[in-house]
Amino acid sequence: MPRRKVKSLFHRTPRQGSLGVMTTDQIILFTLFGGVFVFLLWGRWRYDLVAFAALMLGVVLGVVETKNAFAGFGHSATLVVALVLVVSAGLVRSGAVFLITRTLVDASRKLGAHIALMGVVGGVLSAFMNNVAALALLMPVDIQTARKAGRAPSLSLMPLSFATILGGMVTLIGTPPNIIIASIRQDNLGEPFKMFDFAPVGGVTAIAGLAFVALIGWRFIPQKTGEHQSGDPMEDYAEYIAELVVPEDSKLIGQRVSSLNDDAEKADVAVIGIIQGGQRRYGSGQNRVIGAGDALVLEATPDALDEFRAAKSLQFADDKREDILRAEGEGLTVIEVVVTDQSRINGKTAQAVGLTWRQQAVLMGISRQGKTVRSQMRKTTVQTGDILLLLVAPENANSVTEWLGCLPLADRGLVVTDDKKVWLAIGLFGAAVLAASIGLVYLPVALGIVVVAYVLARIIPIAELYDHIEWPVVVLLGSMIPLGQALEASGGTELIAGSLVSLTDGMPPWAILTILMVVTMSLSDVLNNTATAIVAAPIGIQMAQTLGVSPDPFLMAVAVAASCAFLTPIGHKNNTLILGPGGYSFGDYWRMGLPLEILVVAVSIPAILVFWPL
Repeated sequence: MPRRKVKSLFHRTPRQGSLGVMTTDQIILFTLFGGVFVFLLWGRWRYDLVAFAALMLGVVLGVVETKNAFAGFGHSATLVVALVLVVSAGLVRSGAVFLITRTLVDASRKLGAHIALMGVVGGVLSAFMNNVAALALLMPVDIQTARKAGRAPSLSLMPLSFATILGGMVTLIGTPPNIIIASIRQDNLGEPFKMFDFAPVGGVTAIAGLAFVALIGWRFIPQKTGEHQSGDPMEDYAEYIAELVVPEDSKLIGQRVSSLNDDAEKADVAVIGIIQGGQRRYGSGQNRVIGAGDALVLEATPDALDEFRAAKSLQFADDKREDILRAEGEGLTVIEVVVTDQSRINGKTAQAVGLTWRQQAVLMGISRQGKTVRSQMRKTTVQTGDILLLLVAPENANSVTEWLGCLPLADRGLVVTDDKKVWLAIGLFGAAVLAASIGLVYLPVALGIVVVAYVLARIIPIAELYDHIEWPVVVLLGSMIPLGQALEASGGTELIAGSLVSLTDGMPPWAILTILMVVTMSLSDVLNNTATAIVAAPIGIQMAQTLGVSPDPFLMAVAVAASCAFLTPIGHKNNTLILGPGGYSFGDYWRMGLPLEILVVAVSIPAILVFWPL
């Protein structure tokens, strides 16, 4: 291969100096990156402010061109992160997450066993679909399981993210760096890597990494001081007494109430009675045979109540009003309000004040300081201090609260699962992933189409569309990408490459491979992993030519290292995705990520030398 072909991959600009000599722009950019990491690790100011301030400073100092200052906000990595969060919310609303948790996940499992199971599932999925899409599917499942288990999602989200990154290394389509390196091999050596050429090295490395994450790594994740295990400040008083009606075509008809107890326990729901013929029956009601139109009396949190309703295909107590709400509004939402002395409904029933026909709202449940509500929900006299769980159209939430004269509780993000659209949501998501995997549609475009389809199908209300995006994460990525591109354009990455070639002169091949991996990993933790692969792969080929050996082991080393960005939330989109939902700080990643990266190097170097000999 002509050496000029490799060098053409580096785009020199007039501002670049020769290798080994740093230009003014390079000094400024390296200083900016150093300052960003110092402030992010310090944690005094939020990460998005630090990153955006660095970007603005780069523009003022002239190292980032003004026309490129905000290019990062339109970059594919930024768009994928934003779109994936919206798609994840749609999968939750449609009931797809409940479907997975009911069939696969048990909240009673110990944390280590849960992480191992989710890690294996995430790793396998990531091998055959884009690892960002795999995390998008499993992240809400993990969060729901953490809530049910009463632990912080931060303890399991980072292991899940790392597992999906590791699994993506096994095949050509699992992660973008593999696709890029296969393309570079074709351009320079005449033939690309095939679908499973990455499997021997990637598989061994992934198995070792998953074992570490499941057995040891999660223990390094810091628990925030004073952080509530469930993350829900209302957990201690969020149990409601509610009613769900058995529809005429229900599979529950003919079964005894007691037969529901096992499924109810898994969903954290207590079946405390049944209403038949207008009469509530407790105790002996457990032996009653369920009939069409009967109402089950339940005690549960709003999330658990919604999960149980979706799992058993039950209806709300006022199903006719529910149908009207679905037809008139953009989906349904659940609000919680506290009854005061001055509330319109105080001392009255929901039926007496005309809650349903006056305000198009359905009373789902009542929380009354641990006391059981004995009458039917609509006929229960509401008291001061009661917390009401109301089903409303999102646009009517404020007006209903004001009309009742109640005090709204803080929004906990409660949603109503529309389980009738579960397979539609899964089908749209699966089709998009398949189309992106075979190269038919660009991944951000595929995810964008899914978001549009979710809105049109009313899986996600358009009024809530932007509420699901973690905007600080978007600002972080949008700010750091132009800085990384500026570092590459200024010759900073080529400076590193030249120093690397000089440093490894005379060393044995295994040592050179090790140094190449370490440097590539370090770059991937700072730059986007796709950009790292583009820069590091030609360096690996150049090193192999200098040594007179096969370039394949060097390309494999770059492939593994470019994907294994575990030290920061900006090196890989999966790590960025969990930053907000997990409540992590910038400095939390290296605690588990550093020993994992060391393990990856220790395992993959021998595997490369065995499967891809020099």
